[in-house]
Amino acid sequence: MAVERASERLVELLTRDDAVQEQWVTAVSATLGGRISRAELERELSELYQSLVQALDKGGLDWRDEAYSEVRALLVELSRARARHGFTPTETAVSVFACKDVLEPTEDSTAEDVKAYLQLTRLLDSLGMFTIEAYARTREEIISAQAEQLLELSTPVVKLWEGVVAVPLVGTLDSARTQVVMEKLLQSLVDSESEHAIIDITGVPAVDTEVAQHLLKTVVAARLMGAECTISGIRPQIAQTLVALGVQFGDIVTKATLQDALRHVLQLSGAQAPLGGSR
Repeated sequence: MAVERASERLVELLTRDDAVQEQWVTAVSATLGGRISRAELERELSELYQSLVQALDKGGLDWRDEAYSEVRALLVELSRARARHGFTPTETAVSVFACKDVLEPTEDSTAEDVKAYLQLTRLLDSLGMFTIEAYARTREEIISAQAEQLLELSTPVVKLWEGVVAVPLVGTLDSARTQVVMEKLLQSLVDSESEHAIIDITGVPAVDTEVAQHLLKTVVAARLMGAECTISGIRPQIAQTLVALGVQFGDIVTKATLQDALRHVLQLSGAQAPLGGSR
């Protein structure tokens, strides 16, 4: 009964005049540095305020109750919006926590009001943590999407000549990136109807056994599509490392530079070798 009475008293305190909601908006606005318009903030917090009052009236103080479903949905929406616009977790959670300051007891507050306020702080703490968790999930989604976009951009497939495509690799080659390289290379071979592909590793800082295996898988995948691969960018240091590791490329053609690889491929295809002819 005490919890029920506290919930009822909180509804009374939140709805006693319009100044409560206005003070909440003002408190939150002061922490956001004008990066959200007053009108937008009023819309967000007005919906949240009304939903919170309804939830207190119907579901008591248990934020996990079905009565709080709309409150939780609004907090998720708010958190996702804040995360996308670059706000910090603190700036996001303050939209909930600022409500504590608005209803903070004064010297004239009764013991009943103080008890109700303490119940409210526990409720808002839980909702604030829920908000931070929703914010964190959104940030993880954004970071993951950005990583995928960077991965796509870091593995371009370039058409060098009629029937010849190249994949200039820069940076570390791991399993995830190898999969992207395979997919983009195979799709490019189909789209351009190319029979030759050059995988250039000039921009790969180091080649170990794992990287070599990734390259071999890519070559095998291309061969299954009817295309022959040439690996270029085999610098002296990389050649020595591969020999020391005992890595064998078998019948895969390797070249020191992209220029040498392109010349080799064009000679195989019967085209006139560019870049100064054969050497």
